Amino acid sequence: MSAETTTGPTEDQVEILEYNFNKVNKHPDPTTLCLIAAEAGLTEEETQKWFKKRLAQWRRSEGLPSECRSVTD
Repeated sequence: MSAETTTGPTEDQVEILEYNFNKVNKHPDPTTLCLIAAEAGLTEEETQKWFKKRLAQWRRSEGLPSECRSVTD
């Protein structure tokens, strides 16, 4: 089975991503993103996609528009 056929991060990888999302930063800068990707064993692109999707989910759960930037950004 090649990497292309996987449906996304493994449970362990999601655990690392969730931890960073909730405890570290919802908007990681490129350096932080790189470190998170390395820790999770994912590419930066995969990590960025995951954060983007996760942020949209979080915004919806908070009753915010999924794409809008906050005033603090």
